[in-house]
Amino acid sequence: MNFDLDDEQRDLAAAARDFLSGSASPAVARAALDEGADVAPGRGALVESGFATITVPEGAGGGGGSVLDLAVVAEQAGRVLAGPSLVTYARAAVLLTGDERMAGLADGSLAVAVADGPGPVLDAAGADRFLALRGDDVVIGGGQVSVRDPIDPTRGLGDVALADDLAVVASDALLRWQHAERVGRVVLAAEGLGTASRALELGVEYARERQAFGRAIGSYQAVKHALVDVYVHVEQLRSLVWWAAWAADQAPDELPLAAAAAKAAAATTLEQAAETLIQVHGGIGFTWEHDAHLFWRRAKVDRLLLGDDIGAFDEVARLAMAAADDRAGAVPSAAGAR
Repeated sequence: MNFDLDDEQRDLAAAARDFLSGSASPAVARAALDEGADVAPGRGALVESGFATITVPEGAGGGGGSVLDLAVVAEQAGRVLAGPSLVTYARAAVLLTGDERMAGLADGSLAVAVADGPGPVLDAAGADRFLALRGDDVVIGGGQVSVRDPIDPTRGLGDVALADDLAVVASDALLRWQHAERVGRVVLAAEGLGTASRALELGVEYARERQAFGRAIGSYQAVKHALVDVYVHVEQLRSLVWWAAWAADQAPDELPLAAAAAKAAAATTLEQAAETLIQVHGGIGFTWEHDAHLFWRRAKVDRLLLGDDIGAFDEVARLAMAAADDRAGAVPSAAGAR
Protein backbone atom coordinates (compact mmCIF):
# COMPACT_ATOMS: atom_id res chain seq x y z
CA MET A 1 0.00 0.00 0.00
CA ASN A 2 1.43 3.40 -1.06
CA PHE A 3 0.75 6.28 1.33
CA ASP A 4 2.69 8.83 -0.69
CA LEU A 5 0.95 11.64 -2.55
CA ASP A 6 0.54 11.57 -6.33
CA ASP A 7 1.54 14.37 -8.69
CA GLU A 8 -1.94 15.90 -8.72
CA GLN A 9 -2.00 16.10 -4.93
CA ARG A 10 1.48 17.63 -4.87
CA ASP A 11 0.27 20.26 -7.31
CA LEU A 12 -2.73 20.87 -5.05
CA ALA A 13 -0.41 21.29 -2.07
CA ALA A 14 1.72 23.79 -3.99
CA ALA A 15 -1.34 25.81 -5.02
CA ALA A 16 -2.64 25.82 -1.45
CA ARG A 17 0.78 26.86 -0.15
CA ASP A 18 0.90 29.82 -2.54
CA PHE A 19 -2.60 30.97 -1.68
CA LEU A 20 -2.41 30.54 2.07
CA SER A 21 1.08 31.98 2.53
CA GLY A 22 -0.08 35.06 0.67
CA SER A 23 -2.66 35.90 3.32
CA ALA A 24 -1.96 33.97 6.53
CA SER A 25 1.20 33.91 8.61
CA PRO A 26 2.40 34.02 12.22
CA ALA A 27 2.50 37.81 11.85
CA VAL A 28 -1.19 37.87 11.01
CA ALA A 29 -1.92 35.48 13.89
CA ARG A 30 -0.02 37.85 16.18
CA ALA A 31 -2.14 40.78 14.97
CA ALA A 32 -5.27 38.80 15.80
CA LEU A 33 -3.87 38.15 19.27
CA ASP A 34 -2.52 41.64 19.99
CA GLU A 35 -5.03 43.82 18.18
CA GLY A 36 -8.11 41.65 17.72
CA ALA A 37 -7.66 41.71 13.94
CA ASP A 38 -9.53 39.23 11.77
CA VAL A 39 -8.03 35.82 11.22
CA ALA A 40 -6.72 35.05 7.76
CA PRO A 41 -7.51 34.12 5.11
CA GLY A 42 -11.04 34.23 6.56
CA ARG A 43 -14.24 32.43 5.58
CA GLY A 44 -14.90 34.37 2.40
CA ALA A 45 -11.46 33.91 0.90
CA LEU A 46 -11.30 30.22 1.84
CA VAL A 47 -14.64 29.53 0.17
CA GLU A 48 -13.83 31.66 -2.88
CA SER A 49 -10.57 29.79 -3.35
CA GLY A 50 -12.41 26.48 -3.39
CA PHE A 51 -10.07 24.93 -0.84
CA ALA A 52 -12.59 25.03 2.02
CA THR A 53 -15.25 23.19 0.03
CA ILE A 54 -13.16 20.48 -1.58
CA THR A 55 -15.31 17.71 -0.07
CA VAL A 56 -18.64 19.39 -0.86
CA PRO A 57 -20.29 17.50 -3.78
CA GLU A 58 -20.06 19.07 -7.21
CA GLY A 59 -23.86 19.07 -7.47
CA ALA A 60 -23.99 21.47 -4.52
CA GLY A 61 -21.30 23.74 -5.95
CA GLY A 62 -18.27 22.23 -4.26
CA GLY A 63 -15.17 20.52 -5.51
CA GLY A 64 -16.35 16.93 -5.18
CA GLY A 65 -12.92 15.92 -3.94
CA SER A 66 -11.70 13.48 -1.34
CA VAL A 67 -10.78 13.80 2.32
CA LEU A 68 -7.19 13.14 1.29
CA ASP A 69 -7.35 16.15 -1.04
CA LEU A 70 -8.61 18.30 1.83
CA ALA A 71 -5.94 16.94 4.17
CA VAL A 72 -3.26 18.00 1.67
CA VAL A 73 -4.60 21.56 1.83
CA ALA A 74 -5.04 21.39 5.62
CA GLU A 75 -1.35 20.63 6.07
CA GLN A 76 -0.49 23.84 4.26
CA ALA A 77 -3.04 25.77 6.34
CA GLY A 78 -1.40 24.51 9.51
CA ARG A 79 2.01 25.72 8.40
CA VAL A 80 0.87 29.37 8.39
CA LEU A 81 -1.61 29.15 11.31
CA ALA A 82 -4.52 29.89 8.96
CA GLY A 83 -8.09 30.38 10.09
CA PRO A 84 -10.87 29.48 10.18
CA SER A 85 -10.16 25.78 10.41
CA LEU A 86 -10.82 23.43 7.50
CA VAL A 87 -12.05 20.99 10.16
CA THR A 88 -15.30 22.95 10.34
CA TYR A 89 -15.91 22.67 6.60
CA ALA A 90 -15.00 18.99 6.55
CA ARG A 91 -17.48 18.13 9.31
CA ALA A 92 -20.22 20.34 7.88
CA ALA A 93 -19.88 18.70 4.46
CA VAL A 94 -20.59 15.32 6.05
CA LEU A 95 -23.41 16.51 8.32
CA LEU A 96 -25.24 18.40 5.55
CA THR A 97 -25.23 15.47 3.12
CA GLY A 98 -28.50 15.49 1.16
CA ASP A 99 -29.61 18.81 2.66
CA GLU A 100 -30.30 21.89 0.53
CA ARG A 101 -28.18 24.00 2.88
CA MET A 102 -25.09 22.33 1.43
CA ALA A 103 -25.22 24.87 -1.41
CA GLY A 104 -24.91 27.65 1.17
CA LEU A 105 -21.79 26.03 2.55
CA ALA A 106 -20.33 25.96 -0.96
CA ASP A 107 -21.11 29.56 -1.87
CA GLY A 108 -20.23 31.01 1.53
CA SER A 109 -23.70 32.24 2.44
CA LEU A 110 -23.85 29.72 5.31
CA ALA A 111 -21.33 30.65 8.02
CA VAL A 112 -21.49 27.52 10.12
CA ALA A 113 -19.75 25.97 13.13
CA VAL A 114 -20.23 22.56 14.73
CA ALA A 115 -21.22 22.55 18.41
CA ASP A 116 -20.20 19.34 20.16
CA GLY A 117 -21.67 20.20 23.54
CA PRO A 118 -20.50 22.08 26.62
CA GLY A 119 -17.29 23.95 26.13
CA PRO A 120 -15.86 26.29 23.50
CA VAL A 121 -16.84 25.69 19.88
CA LEU A 122 -14.27 25.79 17.10
CA ASP A 123 -14.86 28.69 14.67
CA ALA A 124 -17.85 29.94 16.64
CA ALA A 125 -16.58 33.49 16.14
CA GLY A 126 -18.05 34.67 12.86
CA ALA A 127 -20.58 31.84 12.58
CA ASP A 128 -24.32 32.49 12.36
CA ARG A 129 -25.57 28.91 12.18
CA PHE A 130 -24.60 25.92 14.28
CA LEU A 131 -24.83 22.20 13.64
CA ALA A 132 -25.42 20.08 16.72
CA LEU A 133 -26.61 16.65 17.84
CA ARG A 134 -29.92 16.45 19.68
CA GLY A 135 -30.70 12.90 20.68
CA ASP A 136 -29.94 10.99 17.49
CA ASP A 137 -30.84 13.90 15.20
CA VAL A 138 -28.47 16.34 13.52
CA VAL A 139 -29.96 19.82 13.82
CA ILE A 140 -29.07 23.33 12.70
CA GLY A 141 -30.03 26.76 13.98
CA GLY A 142 -28.88 30.08 15.30
CA GLY A 143 -27.18 30.78 18.59
CA GLN A 144 -25.62 33.37 20.84
CA VAL A 145 -21.81 33.36 20.85
CA SER A 146 -19.66 34.55 23.72
CA VAL A 147 -15.99 34.85 22.78
CA ARG A 148 -13.43 34.70 25.58
CA ASP A 149 -9.95 36.14 25.58
CA PRO A 150 -8.27 33.70 23.18
CA ILE A 151 -5.30 31.46 23.74
CA ASP A 152 -5.13 31.01 19.97
CA PRO A 153 -7.29 33.59 18.17
CA THR A 154 -7.00 31.75 14.86
CA ARG A 155 -9.25 29.00 16.26
CA GLY A 156 -12.22 31.35 16.79
CA LEU A 157 -13.32 29.61 19.97
CA GLY A 158 -16.56 30.71 21.62
CA ASP A 159 -19.23 29.48 23.99
CA VAL A 160 -22.51 28.96 22.14
CA ALA A 161 -26.03 29.08 23.52
CA LEU A 162 -28.17 27.49 20.81
CA ALA A 163 -31.49 29.08 19.87
CA ASP A 164 -34.76 27.22 20.29
CA ASP A 165 -35.70 27.21 16.60
CA LEU A 166 -33.50 24.27 15.59
CA ALA A 167 -34.31 22.54 12.30
CA VAL A 168 -33.65 18.84 11.78
CA VAL A 169 -31.06 18.15 9.11
CA ALA A 170 -31.05 14.36 9.46
CA SER A 171 -32.98 12.01 11.73
CA ASP A 172 -31.52 8.91 13.36
CA ALA A 173 -28.11 10.22 12.33
CA LEU A 174 -25.80 9.24 15.17
CA LEU A 175 -23.56 7.29 12.80
CA ARG A 176 -23.34 10.31 10.51
CA TRP A 177 -22.31 12.48 13.44
CA GLN A 178 -19.61 9.99 14.45
CA HIS A 179 -18.32 9.80 10.90
CA ALA A 180 -18.15 13.59 10.66
CA GLU A 181 -16.20 13.72 13.91
CA ARG A 182 -13.69 11.18 12.62
CA VAL A 183 -13.25 13.05 9.36
CA GLY A 184 -12.74 16.19 11.42
CA ARG A 185 -10.05 14.47 13.46
CA VAL A 186 -8.23 13.53 10.26
CA VAL A 187 -8.26 17.11 8.97
CA LEU A 188 -7.27 18.44 12.40
CA ALA A 189 -4.32 16.05 12.42
CA ALA A 190 -3.33 17.25 8.95
CA GLU A 191 -3.33 20.85 10.18
CA GLY A 192 -1.26 19.75 13.17
CA LEU A 193 1.19 18.04 10.82
CA GLY A 194 1.71 21.29 8.96
CA THR A 195 2.15 23.33 12.12
CA ALA A 196 4.60 20.84 13.65
CA SER A 197 6.57 20.65 10.39
CA ARG A 198 6.93 24.41 10.26
CA ALA A 199 7.94 24.63 13.92
CA LEU A 200 10.63 22.01 13.24
CA GLU A 201 11.91 23.94 10.22
CA LEU A 202 12.19 27.14 12.24
CA GLY A 203 14.07 25.32 14.99
CA VAL A 204 16.51 23.74 12.53
CA GLU A 205 17.11 27.08 10.76
CA TYR A 206 17.95 28.79 14.02
CA ALA A 207 20.16 25.93 15.22
CA ARG A 208 22.22 26.25 12.04
CA GLU A 209 22.64 30.01 12.35
CA ARG A 210 23.00 30.66 16.08
CA GLN A 211 26.57 30.50 17.30
CA ALA A 212 27.67 29.63 20.83
CA PHE A 213 31.31 29.13 21.89
CA GLY A 214 32.39 29.39 18.27
CA ARG A 215 30.06 26.71 16.94
CA ALA A 216 26.52 26.50 15.57
CA ILE A 217 24.29 25.36 18.42
CA GLY A 218 22.92 22.63 16.16
CA SER A 219 26.28 20.87 16.45
CA TYR A 220 25.70 20.24 20.16
CA GLN A 221 24.06 16.92 20.95
CA ALA A 222 21.44 18.32 23.31
CA VAL A 223 20.04 20.54 20.55
CA LYS A 224 20.63 18.10 17.71
CA HIS A 225 18.95 15.17 19.43
CA ALA A 226 15.92 17.25 20.46
CA LEU A 227 15.33 18.30 16.86
CA VAL A 228 15.86 14.79 15.52
CA ASP A 229 13.31 13.45 18.00
CA VAL A 230 10.78 15.96 16.67
CA TYR A 231 11.64 15.02 13.08
CA VAL A 232 10.99 11.33 13.77
CA HIS A 233 7.61 12.07 15.32
CA VAL A 234 6.61 14.43 12.51
CA GLU A 235 7.35 11.78 9.87
CA GLN A 236 5.45 9.15 11.86
CA LEU A 237 2.53 11.56 12.07
CA ARG A 238 2.71 12.14 8.32
CA SER A 239 2.19 8.43 7.68
CA LEU A 240 -0.71 8.31 10.12
CA VAL A 241 -2.40 11.32 8.54
CA TRP A 242 -2.21 9.94 5.01
CA TRP A 243 -3.44 6.54 6.22
CA ALA A 244 -6.35 8.10 8.07
CA ALA A 245 -7.29 10.30 5.10
CA TRP A 246 -7.11 7.31 2.77
CA ALA A 247 -9.27 5.30 5.17
CA ALA A 248 -11.88 8.07 5.24
CA ASP A 249 -12.15 7.77 1.46
CA GLN A 250 -11.51 4.09 0.80
CA ALA A 251 -11.67 1.97 3.96
CA PRO A 252 -14.43 3.08 6.37
CA ASP A 253 -13.83 0.07 8.61
CA GLU A 254 -10.30 1.32 9.30
CA LEU A 255 -11.32 4.94 9.88
CA PRO A 256 -12.19 4.74 13.62
CA LEU A 257 -8.73 3.42 14.51
CA ALA A 258 -6.90 5.57 11.97
CA ALA A 259 -8.64 8.79 12.99
CA ALA A 260 -8.05 8.20 16.70
CA ALA A 261 -4.39 7.36 16.09
CA ALA A 262 -3.87 10.46 13.96
CA LYS A 263 -5.61 12.69 16.49
CA ALA A 264 -3.53 11.35 19.39
CA ALA A 265 -0.22 11.54 17.52
CA ALA A 266 -0.92 15.03 16.20
CA ALA A 267 -1.65 16.37 19.68
CA THR A 268 1.56 15.06 21.21
CA THR A 269 3.78 15.73 18.19
CA LEU A 270 2.67 19.33 17.80
CA GLU A 271 3.15 20.01 21.49
CA GLN A 272 6.65 18.48 21.39
CA ALA A 273 7.54 20.47 18.26
CA ALA A 274 6.31 23.76 19.73
CA GLU A 275 8.10 23.27 23.04
CA THR A 276 11.32 22.25 21.28
CA LEU A 277 11.10 25.37 19.10
CA ILE A 278 10.98 27.50 22.25
CA GLN A 279 13.82 25.61 23.92
CA VAL A 280 16.12 25.74 20.90
CA HIS A 281 15.73 29.52 20.80
CA GLY A 282 16.75 29.76 24.44
CA GLY A 283 15.94 33.01 26.26
CA ILE A 284 14.47 34.77 23.23
CA GLY A 285 12.13 31.85 22.58
CA PHE A 286 10.25 32.63 25.77
CA THR A 287 9.58 36.26 24.88
CA TRP A 288 6.35 37.76 23.62
CA GLU A 289 8.21 39.34 20.70
CA HIS A 290 9.24 35.98 19.23
CA ASP A 291 6.73 33.94 17.21
CA ALA A 292 7.47 30.64 18.96
CA HIS A 293 4.62 31.08 21.43
CA LEU A 294 2.12 31.28 18.56
CA PHE A 295 2.92 27.66 17.68
CA TRP A 296 2.75 26.72 21.36
CA ARG A 297 -0.69 28.34 21.61
CA ARG A 298 -1.95 26.35 18.63
CA ALA A 299 -0.61 23.15 20.20
CA LYS A 300 -2.33 23.78 23.53
CA VAL A 301 -5.71 24.48 21.91
CA ASP A 302 -5.61 21.67 19.34
CA ARG A 303 -4.75 19.11 21.99
CA LEU A 304 -8.28 19.48 23.38
CA LEU A 305 -10.25 19.82 20.14
CA LEU A 306 -12.48 16.84 19.22
CA GLY A 307 -11.48 15.12 22.44
CA ASP A 308 -8.12 15.21 24.12
CA ASP A 309 -5.12 13.06 23.29
CA ILE A 310 -5.60 10.85 26.37
CA GLY A 311 -9.08 9.88 25.21
CA ALA A 312 -7.78 9.27 21.70
CA PHE A 313 -4.96 7.02 22.90
CA ASP A 314 -7.50 5.12 25.02
CA GLU A 315 -9.69 4.70 21.94
CA VAL A 316 -6.75 3.40 19.94
CA ALA A 317 -6.03 0.81 22.64
CA ARG A 318 -9.65 -0.33 22.88
CA LEU A 319 -10.07 -0.65 19.12
CA ALA A 320 -6.76 -2.47 18.70
CA MET A 321 -7.59 -4.93 21.50
CA ALA A 322 -11.06 -5.53 20.09
CA ALA A 323 -9.57 -6.26 16.67
CA ALA A 324 -7.05 -8.64 18.22
CA ASP A 325 -9.83 -10.46 20.07
CA ASP A 326 -11.82 -10.76 16.84
CA ARG A 327 -8.84 -12.24 15.02
CA ALA A 328 -8.18 -14.68 17.85
CA GLY A 329 -11.80 -15.78 17.82
CA ALA A 330 -11.67 -16.37 14.09
CA VAL A 331 -8.69 -18.73 14.29
CA PRO A 332 -9.75 -22.34 15.02
CA SER A 333 -7.94 -24.06 17.86
CA ALA A 334 -5.60 -26.94 17.17
CA ALA A 335 -8.03 -29.36 18.81
CA GLY A 336 -10.89 -28.05 16.74
CA ALA A 337 -8.85 -28.37 13.57
CA ARG A 338 -8.28 -32.04 14.29
